[in-house]
Amino acid sequence: MACVRSPLDWSSGLPRELREIIAKKLPSGHDAASFRSVCWPWRAALPFARFAPLLMLPFDPTPTSPSPPEEKTVSFYSLVEEKTVSLPLPELHGKVVVGASRGWLALVDEAAAVSLLNPFTGSRVALPPADQRVAAASSRSVEMVGVGNDGGGRWVLRCSSGDVSSVTLDKMREVFFSEIVLSTTPGGDGCAAMAVLADSSEVAFCRVGDTGWTLIETNVECCVSAIVHCHGSFLAIGCLGEVSIINIAGDNDATPSPARPVSSLPEPAQMCHRSYLEVNGELHLVGIAIRAFHGEWPFGHHAVVYKCDLAAGETPVWSMVTDAGDMAMFMSKNFNSGFGGASVSKIKSNCIYLSEPTYGSDHSPELVDISTGMSEKIACPTMKGSEALCWIRPNLWT
Repeated sequence: MACVRSPLDWSSGLPRELREIIAKKLPSGHDAASFRSVCWPWRAALPFARFAPLLMLPFDPTPTSPSPPEEKTVSFYSLVEEKTVSLPLPELHGKVVVGASRGWLALVDEAAAVSLLNPFTGSRVALPPADQRVAAASSRSVEMVGVGNDGGGRWVLRCSSGDVSSVTLDKMREVFFSEIVLSTTPGGDGCAAMAVLADSSEVAFCRVGDTGWTLIETNVECCVSAIVHCHGSFLAIGCLGEVSIINIAGDNDATPSPARPVSSLPEPAQMCHRSYLEVNGELHLVGIAIRAFHGEWPFGHHAVVYKCDLAAGETPVWSMVTDAGDMAMFMSKNFNSGFGGASVSKIKSNCIYLSEPTYGSDHSPELVDISTGMSEKIACPTMKGSEALCWIRPNLWT
């Protein structure tokens, strides 16, 4: 489907704080008022736009929240500027974020309508809505009730006990999509989306322009916990560490190839959380391992990193990473996935920027040294009882 809203002019579509950040990266003689005339130099002069992610902070998406939609803002923490900036994003009113990929957010509303939003340009693209088939793949029994001539209606969940409850925004990731991952930016040809379904060994697939989702069996032993896109294929990763390849290369109208299980990673002892990402064409795993100090509370924890070359054959070998060179990795527990990029000013190399809750009621992202596994807190606003949603790299060109 085509974008339903044209990209905003960059000089007016970004808040003042972000314009100032970008202006600092422009060649000498340019300022924030001359954006239109310097778009080509931007591509070379703005490592910030491609490689300096922002941490998206929690927001209230509910339609009944006190602020009217036009006043809705979302805050992001900038590592480069070491401060929080806010963007007016009324498009997030009444929607829940179910993915952050290629600089775009995947959103679902209470009608299970799915859309993609570039929060930095305002561009939007529609994806097919979720339906009973998607929910059934997650072993959920749902139906739409109260549909009138003007559409409307709402989803309800029927439990095995016979109880019926409304599928509200906070339940969308449990009933329909846990995470949506993109193969490329929606502005180009061939953009495909793959979705993790809650408690399911199946995944849902579509291309921009499709009218419905296609369910694909991944053949993992239990359920899919994460999806990563690598070189024309989606990698579905099971909760036990299995990796299944789904090839989507070729004709845009063709059905993806059947899933092909290739590898399993023996889980390191006492690893409590795993996230996956693609770095330089290789699948990487970042795991958080627990260290108990004589049984005392609180426990210590450290990060371990593995990589897997999928071109190595049917049973590729995982190896531990102790030096990622000039790369920095950005991990989000909320979507169990992440991405890597060459470090830029104020972004430390050979490190993991980890959005992970610590023990207790507060949440503070951490910076982890890959060579030692040791971590330190990032100096950003502490979130009482909440977790940051995700890291997102601004994409200003699509």
